[in-house]
Amino acid sequence: MRTLIPGPLALGLAAAGTMLATPAFAQDVNPAFTGFRVGALAGYDGIRPGSTQDTDLDGDDQTVNGLLYGVDAGYDFALSNFLIGVEGEYTGSTGKVETARTDPNFFGFGSVSTGRDLYVGARAGLLAGPSTLVYAKGGYTNARLNALASDGTTDSRENFELNGYRIGAGVEQAIGSRAYAKVEYRYSNYSNADFQFRDGDVTSRFDIDTDRHQVVAGVGIRF
Repeated sequence: MRTLIPGPLALGLAAAGTMLATPAFAQDVNPAFTGFRVGALAGYDGIRPGSTQDTDLDGDDQTVNGLLYGVDAGYDFALSNFLIGVEGEYTGSTGKVETARTDPNFFGFGSVSTGRDLYVGARAGLLAGPSTLVYAKGGYTNARLNALASDGTTDSRENFELNGYRIGAGVEQAIGSRAYAKVEYRYSNYSNADFQFRDGDVTSRFDIDTDRHQVVAGVGIRF
């Protein structure tokens, strides 16, 4: 004997059956890969003139090396085994070079140290396993070089604001259900800058060619 099921009840049972039969990826993805995250960063920072520039630094290696440190935050969305997200960073660096204070030839800027670096961008990746994410990233970076200038008798500290892009790639490993650790390589190129005087005056932007290479490790947690 056939049993007739009222239409609304039949629809409800069919929907429930579909939910049970369809894999719920959100339950399979480690929560450490989804949602809002904050973390700490540390690693290698190297900045140097680009291929179209040269300086009077001694030796063939004109890279100014330093220790990168800072924080980042982002939000990631899991779509099947694919992940997309947005992120931002605030970092500093210990990179510094000492030259003659009247020598204008280091990066064309004079004696400088690397200052704060702001980054905002996006990343996309694939889950290589239940606890491993492989990703690429890219976005906008604004860096500061702290310049020590001199007229021969008086020193003054001014800033260069550099604008450019950043691309990179990395691997992130989930640690439990909320924490994670990652390592990534990033390349940045700055193509224009302006000079900011202490009194608040800012020059118009001018073209530059400055490269930056970074290898960074990070740890963080999701909420």
